[in-house]
Amino acid sequence: MVTLNKIYTKTGDSGETALGNGQRVGKQSLRVNAYGTVDETNATVGLARLYSSENIDTGLKMIQNDLFDLGADLCRPDMANDADAEYPPLRVASSQVERLETEIDSMNKNLSPLKSFILPGGSQLAAHLHLCRTISRRAERICVELATLEDINKDAVKYLNRLSDWFFVAGRVANNNGADDILWVPGANR
Repeated sequence: MVTLNKIYTKTGDSGETALGNGQRVGKQSLRVNAYGTVDETNATVGLARLYSSENIDTGLKMIQNDLFDLGADLCRPDMANDADAEYPPLRVASSQVERLETEIDSMNKNLSPLKSFILPGGSQLAAHLHLCRTISRRAERICVELATLEDINKDAVKYLNRLSDWFFVAGRVANNNGADDILWVPGANR
């Protein structure tokens, strides 16, 4: 468990931060950007929870915990040496991806098929879930880019890909099971 006695350390004043393995990197590094954007996703989930119904809130609470797992995963490079680490690194597991898939399927079974793209919005909860979706997609893009340069957990990328789908479907549920979705009308304002 983490113990934080002092919040500021001054060790980042020069523009560097420590990764989970102690390695110092610039705060502008792609890896820091990846887990920082995961943290940003988590903060928007916290906002969405202010408006969520009990059934959606249960999933959002689990997602927030998963996102901390994901941040811990991404801040710990050098997966090849996981077995030799003094403390085994926390990695996102395929079971977390599978849980999202099960929840997506469960939510989606009561929704009508889409006949147009959906504009972000509708209810307050749906609008916040669409914001969560777009930020999680950005986190995914950053992780995909990071994976071209460094070895990262493949389940981390899969999790982010499913997560944005979860937010999309939950947004439809929050819009009266899709009845209040705002549909895109191509060329409507020409």
